[in-house]
Amino acid sequence: MSSTSLSRSNALSGPPLNAAALRDDKKAHLLLAASGSVATIKIPLIIEALSKHRNLSIRLVLTSSAAAFLAGQSAEQPSLEAIASLPNLDGIYLDEDEWKEPWVRGNNILHIELRRWADLLVVAPLSANSLAKMVNGLCDNLLLSTIRAWDTTGTTILRPRKKTIVVAPAMNTAMWNHPITTKQMALLEGDWNVRNNGWVEVLRPIEKRIACGDTGSGGMKEWKEIVVVIEERLELRSG
Repeated sequence: MSSTSLSRSNALSGPPLNAAALRDDKKAHLLLAASGSVATIKIPLIIEALSKHRNLSIRLVLTSSAAAFLAGQSAEQPSLEAIASLPNLDGIYLDEDEWKEPWVRGNNILHIELRRWADLLVVAPLSANSLAKMVNGLCDNLLLSTIRAWDTTGTTILRPRKKTIVVAPAMNTAMWNHPITTKQMALLEGDWNVRNNGWVEVLRPIEKRIACGDTGSGGMKEWKEIVVVIEERLELRSG
């Protein structure tokens, strides 16, 4: 990684995350994430809509593919530097942040600190690729490592309780209708689901004309509805 990309990563993520130091900050902790889908462009709108909640701290995790959708290409695709200035956003984390400094014994590990810090993880969008990796336990980037390290039993030292991962799948209609997607969703909506004493809540895609031009199911749930879910799950009040 070049010195330029390392400097940019440091500027976005801020100082090293220490979850224990932020345990009693009297704020709700939202870990917002996006994987490689066009619906990533809704992330700034979600953050802006949540800016009214002064008692909310947001940290954003982007996969490499997701970050490519937010590079200042247009008004609806601001740069990460612009997004970093939004209210309540206390850090943006990219894959290179995981090991940006050589690890030595005693150093914090970012995906563990993110999991410890978060009261709620919302992945919006969850791409077909990340869905497949999530249900198979793969963890080859920062987001998937955080998901794989999630405390599914609710026995963490910080804020001990079973915490939820909310996922909003988004993909091409043919991908959504593929038989393997049906099998993968059966796990998230079955054994892993919060209704069955699990830890995952699924916000199913909607039918719409999606970015590639196809019409059908697979579009991410409307971002305003995702905001409402976040507010409800974190019991946020205006002010």
